[in-house]
Amino acid sequence: MSQPQVLTLGELLIDFVATQSGNLRNSPGFYKCPGGAPANVAVGLRRLGVHTGFIGKVGDDEFGYFLKDVLEKEGIDTKRLHFTKEAKTTLAFVSLAEAGERDFMFYRNPGADELLRPEEIEEDYISSGKVLHFGSLSLTSEPARSATLKAIEYAHEHGLAISFDPNLRPSLWQDEREMKEVTLQFITQCDILKLSEDEVEFISGQGDVESGSRVLFNNSISLIITTLGKKGCFYRTKKGTGRVMGYNVPVKDATGAGDGFTAGFLAYVIKGNFIGKLDSLNGKELSNALDYANAVAAMVVTEFGAMSALPTEEQVRRFIQRGEM
Repeated sequence: MSQPQVLTLGELLIDFVATQSGNLRNSPGFYKCPGGAPANVAVGLRRLGVHTGFIGKVGDDEFGYFLKDVLEKEGIDTKRLHFTKEAKTTLAFVSLAEAGERDFMFYRNPGADELLRPEEIEEDYISSGKVLHFGSLSLTSEPARSATLKAIEYAHEHGLAISFDPNLRPSLWQDEREMKEVTLQFITQCDILKLSEDEVEFISGQGDVESGSRVLFNNSISLIITTLGKKGCFYRTKKGTGRVMGYNVPVKDATGAGDGFTAGFLAYVIKGNFIGKLDSLNGKELSNALDYANAVAAMVVTEFGAMSALPTEEQVRRFIQRGEM
């Protein structure tokens, strides 16, 4: 197996997605879907031709081994996927509204992913990559928060680009104040920050993405991307701001759209050899990368499940050629 170019760290779990729209109480059944935002990004990148490795922890149970098998079948390095008997693999039950928007109920008290320890983060492994990507679920409690910080410290020491998609889930935090404070702390550690429109407004305290991203921008960040659903995305760099239009597609399930977007963007900039040069990207190069990311996200929402809907490189190429804007 080739050396991973991107290392993703965080939760690996099962999404039980309701088979019909409406509330969980009245759902007649569920699809069992592998998930977890950093794991989705890893799979998305691998399908787009980028070698990836996953760092995290699952339960020493049937769901944990199922998830390991899923990642290995995708060609993802799982040597740093740890197992524990102290907690079960995290489960999420997902209900869908008519428009494909989601609501989550988690079984995680604690979940195995929360028990990743700092001493399980290996400097040699981190140093071998080009990008470290993480989300906020590994920040909700200890020891996973300290493990995430240790990985970031190693990444800084060895010159990796650091990508952060908070992917906030308020129900998993003690309160929204802590969620905001911790997220702001880790925003100062990243080079690439990807947020949803609601997240920008919540974290920044501003009422729109332009002023919100201005408040959040700091000296360490090269790029803030705010996803806007079918409207595409808004970006802010040291050079300025801009928007890239999205694709108009029928939405079945929005789960994993943001993860697909992140995978698409990282794949494009890695293959274009733009990692480490994000500050010098011109408008056309950045717009092309974000258009590619928008296309991946659009393809994800047309199918059920996050991981299963992630497209291949060839599928994205054909989708963009059709130009379904």
